[in-house]
Formats: sequence, C-alpha cells, structure tokens
Amino acid sequence: MSDVPAISVIVPCRNERAHIEACVRSILAQQPPPGGFELLVVDGMSDDGTREILARLAREDARVRLIDNVQQVKGPALNLGLGQASGRYVAVLDAHSRYAPDYVAECLAVMEETQAASVGGAVYTEGDTWLSRAICAAHHARFAVGGGTWHDPTYEGPTDTASGGFFRRSVLEAVGAWDEELVRNQDDELSLRLTRAGHTIYQSPRIKTWYRPRGSLPKLWNQYKQYGYWKVRVIQKHKLPSTIRQLVPATFVLALAGSALGGVVFPPLWAGGLGLAGLYMSASVAASISTAAKTEWALLPILPAVFACYHFAYGYGFLRGVLDFAVKGKGGAPTFTAVTR
Repeated sequence: MSDVPAISVIVPCRNERAHIEACVRSILAQQPPPGGFELLVVDGMSDDGTREILARLAREDARVRLIDNVQQVKGPALNLGLGQASGRYVAVLDAHSRYAPDYVAECLAVMEETQAASVGGAVYTEGDTWLSRAICAAHHARFAVGGGTWHDPTYEGPTDTASGGFFRRSVLEAVGAWDEELVRNQDDELSLRLTRAGHTIYQSPRIKTWYRPRGSLPKLWNQYKQYGYWKVRVIQKHKLPSTIRQLVPATFVLALAGSALGGVVFPPLWAGGLGLAGLYMSASVAASISTAAKTEWALLPILPAVFACYHFAYGYGFLRGVLDFAVKGKGGAPTFTAVTR
C-alpha cells in the first residue's frame, strides 16, 4: 500500500465537545478502503474542550491531524482541509454525526459504479429528549423540508445536493472548491456549480450517517434562519434558485406580513391573511398527525411548533437576505481559496 492515502476525510468543527469524539471514533473505525484514508479535523479555535479531545485522539491514532482555522467558519475550514489533503478523493463529514463502519468504502464504491463527481447517502437522525426526537421526526417529513432528497434515507438516484459529500479531488479543483464568503449553504452552492458544470451528484442508501439535529427550538430557528439568509446570496450569485421549493417559505411569510400590514389601509386583506394562516395551521396539524403516526404519538403536541420553526425561520432569514444582499447591496465577489497539495 502506498504511503499516500487514497482518501482524505475532512471534518470542520468548532465547539463540538458533546459530539466530536463519537464522530472521530466512528471515522477511525471505518473498514479500510482501497488505498487507505487520512483524517483532517479543521478546528475553528474551539474553547469548550473540543481541542483537548482532538489532541488526545491524535496522540492515540496517527491518522488524525488537527488543523487550526483562525477564521472559525466552515468555508475557510473546508478549503484549509483541502489544501492539506493528500488523497485523490475527498470526504466532507459533519461533526454532529457518526458514520456506518463501511461509510467511506461505500462512498468510493458508489462513486466508481455511477461515475458521479460527488456522492452522499442516507441520513438518519438521533435525539435523546422529547423535543430533539420531535425535531428528528420533522427532519424526515416532506412538509418540513419540501421534498429535499437528502432528508429521505430511502432515496437512491441523482440529486441536486447530498449530505456531506464525497468528491473526486480533480473535480473540486476544477470548479473552485468552497466559497468562503458564505457562512451557510457552502455545500448547496458547490453542488449548484457541480451540476451546472454538467457533473452528477448521486445519493445512495448504502451510505449511512446518523445525524444529531439541534436540540432546542431557538437553536433550530437560528440554524434555518441562516440557511434562508445565505440562500439569497447563493441565488444572487447564480442568478436563479436551484429549486422552486427554496422560495416557498419566504413567499408565505411575505404574504402573511403583507396582509397584516396592508390590512391597516385595506381591511379585507386581513381576512385573506387569516385565511392563509388557517390553511397553514390545517396543513401543519395534518402533517403533525401523519408524522407522529410514523414515529411517536407523544411528539404530536410539539410538532406544529417544530414545523413552524423550520418554515418561518427560513422564510424570515430569506427576506432578511433579500434586504441585505439585493436592496442594501451587501456582499462581494465569490471568494475561493486557491487549492494546493
């Protein structure tokens, strides 16, 4: 076997004390793929004990390399990892997740079978409290995410984006790697460039991940507000959205806000807004009943609030993004770090 690993696994993280050891140990326990792998953990100067855990793991296993990310956000972390990676293939793994023992080997096998530029797999969610289990249940519900394939662990086939991502390094270098301006949605934006360059992204249920979503409604709200906010910048750069479903939450929130404010001048608009809100509540209750029936009936009381968090946070964030990026002119040219071996 060559001293140069075939696969470089990159894990960006910051303040992940609760999850990082389980994540890293699940990677180190991987069935060795042909050519072997290395693990690059790019840490955003964590101050919660994460770095001490990583240092201990690096002492225990020489495959673990710790890289400092002084900018502390994900885009630069990914490009730092890529710049120091040795492999012909690059896997991007999430610190909030753990991975099946054959995850890396199956990524490589699926890529070679499909000749895709990037592959990803089934994402299962894990929660250990009543609320976190409800967030997990909503994560897999079509009503929450509008049919995004990476939320469906049974889907197999071409997709517009995949969880994490396992890439051919040559393709990453050709399209420019990750846009460092984006605080969120770097993966979506890269996927958009890949597909518009004619490359295929493929999802297979043979590739298995267990993900821990945010454990509270405020954290979930902030996460999806940022997704909506930065999605605007992605659309602005590429001139149109990758899918129409990305526009639905913002349209809904704008319609509700417009009817509420416009009703001051034209009171019939209030009736329209109440009707729209009633339709949403009916749909949310129906989706909550369906989701609880598939998971746990005990989750039913909180599911409408969880669904609302997904939708209203994303919609509000999107509208804030429109204000900042389209109206105020915030933002500049895409920033791609040069990729060197």
